[in-house]
Amino acid sequence: MIVEEKLMDCVEFAQGVLEAEARALLQMSQRLDGNITRAADILLNHTGKVVVSGVGKSGYVAQKIAATFSSTGTPAVFLHPAEALHGDVGVYHPGDPTIVLSKSGTTVEIMRLMPMLMQFKSPIIAIVGDSNSPIARRADIILDASVSCEADPLGIVPTSSAIASMAMGDVLACILMKRRRFQEKDFALLHPGGQLGRNLLYCVNEVMHKLSSVAVISQDTDLRQVVEAMTKFPLGAACVVDKNGILLGIITDGDIRRLLLSDGDVRKLKVSEMMIYNPVVSYPNMLLADALRIMEDRKSKISVLPVVEHTSNKLLGLIRLHDMYQPG
Repeated sequence: MIVEEKLMDCVEFAQGVLEAEARALLQMSQRLDGNITRAADILLNHTGKVVVSGVGKSGYVAQKIAATFSSTGTPAVFLHPAEALHGDVGVYHPGDPTIVLSKSGTTVEIMRLMPMLMQFKSPIIAIVGDSNSPIARRADIILDASVSCEADPLGIVPTSSAIASMAMGDVLACILMKRRRFQEKDFALLHPGGQLGRNLLYCVNEVMHKLSSVAVISQDTDLRQVVEAMTKFPLGAACVVDKNGILLGIITDGDIRRLLLSDGDVRKLKVSEMMIYNPVVSYPNMLLADALRIMEDRKSKISVLPVVEHTSNKLLGLIRLHDMYQPG
C-alpha cells in the first residue's frame, strides 16, 4: 500500500511538472506579437549565417536552436559569449544576426558581448525572461519568453523557462521553414546519415533483395517444398509466380505457422490453397519512406513486401521491414 501511495504521489507530481511547463508555453503563445514577424524577416532576408549565444542552461538551449536552424535550411552556429571575447568573435561576417538567450536579461557575458556585436552591425534578437532588462533594452527585437513560475519544487531551476526559450527558437525555425518552402527532400539532403534522410533519399531497388536471393515458387508447390525454399532463402516469405514471373501471391512465415497449428493434414496442400492472393506490393523506384508507410500505416503491419514492375506486376525482388534500418 505504501509503495502504491508513493507511486501515485510521484505520478501526480510528474503531471504537475508537465502541466506547469505546458501552461508556460500557452501563456507565451498568447503574448506573441509583431516582433516574431520582424525577427523572422531579419533571419529570412540575411544570406549568411545566424549566430546563437547563451550561457549555462541558456547556452545549452542556444546550441539546440542553432542545430535546429542548421538542419532546417538556416545556417547557424553557437557562440559562447565568454569565448567570443577571446577570439571566437572572428566567426562573424558583418551583418550576421545574433540571437541571444538570457532568462534574467542581465547575463554579464552577453552584456559584454553586445557592444562588439554592434561593431559588426549584427541585428540582435533577444529571447529573454524580462522584457525590461538591460539585454532587452539593447536588443533590436525582444521575444518575451518569461514564465510565471518554474516547474521544479523550489521554483528556481530553469525548467519552464528553458522549455519556453527552446520553444521560441522552434517557432522561428518553423516560420523560416514555411516561408522558405522547405520540403522533405531538402531535409533529407541535410540528414544523409540518419534514418529520416535514408528513408527520403533511398529507393526500394537500392536495398531490396534481388530475385536470385528470394524464395520463388509456383502454385503447384507443396508445403514441404515451400518450407525448403524458405529455408534456403530465409527472408520471411516465399513469392508465388506464374510461368512468366508475374506475381500471383505470397506465403509468409506466419502463414506457415498458422497452417501447422490448424486442424487436419496440411502436408498435401498446394500453394494455391494456402497463399495470399494479390498481396500488397512495392515498386523499385518507390522511396523507402513510402514503402515504410505501406508496411506500418495499417491495422495489421506487414514485415515483407514483394517488389514488382509497375506495369506488368513481374516480380523483381523482396524488401523487408528490417532492410529499412540497415546501413546503406
